[in-house]
Amino acid sequence: MSIFHWGWNSYFEAIWRAMDREKAVPARVVAQSRGVWRVAGNFGESAAEATGKLRLAAEEGADWPAVGDWVAAELQDQGGAAMIREVLPRRSQFVRKMAGKKPAEQVIAANVDTALLVSALDGDFNPRRVERYLAQCWESGAKPVIILNKADACECLEEKVDEIEKVGRGVPVCAVSAKTAQGFEELVRYLGRGQTLVLLGSSGVGKSTIVNRLLGRDLQEVEQVRESDSRGRHTTTARQLFALPGGALLMDTPGLRELQLWDANEGISQTFAEIEAFAACCRFTNCTHGREPGCAVQAAIQTGALDLGRLENWRKVQRELEFLERKIDPEARQNERQRIKRLMRGVRQMYRDREKR
Repeated sequence: MSIFHWGWNSYFEAIWRAMDREKAVPARVVAQSRGVWRVAGNFGESAAEATGKLRLAAEEGADWPAVGDWVAAELQDQGGAAMIREVLPRRSQFVRKMAGKKPAEQVIAANVDTALLVSALDGDFNPRRVERYLAQCWESGAKPVIILNKADACECLEEKVDEIEKVGRGVPVCAVSAKTAQGFEELVRYLGRGQTLVLLGSSGVGKSTIVNRLLGRDLQEVEQVRESDSRGRHTTTARQLFALPGGALLMDTPGLRELQLWDANEGISQTFAEIEAFAACCRFTNCTHGREPGCAVQAAIQTGALDLGRLENWRKVQRELEFLERKIDPEARQNERQRIKRLMRGVRQMYRDREKR
């Protein structure tokens, strides 16, 4: 397969021509697992390693090569592993906060055109989790499509589809069954030649089964979910890019037990646009949407125009990003400390005034 079969286009061609990369050739990262990559290009496919210079610069953060990336690779003689010298600027990237206490971003998928956000219609059905994925997806630059899998085992399909459509607010929603192929004809319009798609979702939602169905063969290992809570195990351990029969490129990723947001303020605004529209109509500009008089958000909840669970999830992701910002930004951390000090001084003064009275 040539680089054009792997999604090479005029955008990356212009970037490549703008710089002299000596003996390097363009290649796409098609697999990644524990610091080991596989790249593909006009030369075929090859195992790959990062150069020492790239390792020092990346430190396994956002500059670390990810599946979907286009890179400058230097081929080694006698079948040795190619050396990744540089990661080309990305058109889009789906990121999350890296697991652990240290605040750092992790790129899950790069240069994606469409993100297929997979949720199951069994006991693990969770609209709040879909909102979280949507927020990070809008931030990534990719177009989201919500896939509701296991439609064959769902007794109240229309109700759940309607609930997710309200959450998506215009985002396409496809109810499918990877087991029986029900609804898969709806996915065909997103599988254009040269288009790159990524499957994202929790363990057990059926991403690997969807990959096998679209490939037309059992390539990805699958396992049954637990009957007690409908949760699955990590059957996919590596991120990998597959070429589908029609010319589209599909990326499978390991299930995410938790998607910790990273720099998703604009994505949150787009996902919860109606809440921010209501908030703009509150009497006070600093309204917390609690018990303040003239709160348009609380009025919307009372009339049924806004779901309380959606408001609580909006508050949760806002707090999460504010906490992350304080950990990353020393100025924001200092401002928060000063705010707490002023608050505590006010509380102490209140008690002193009470004692005087």
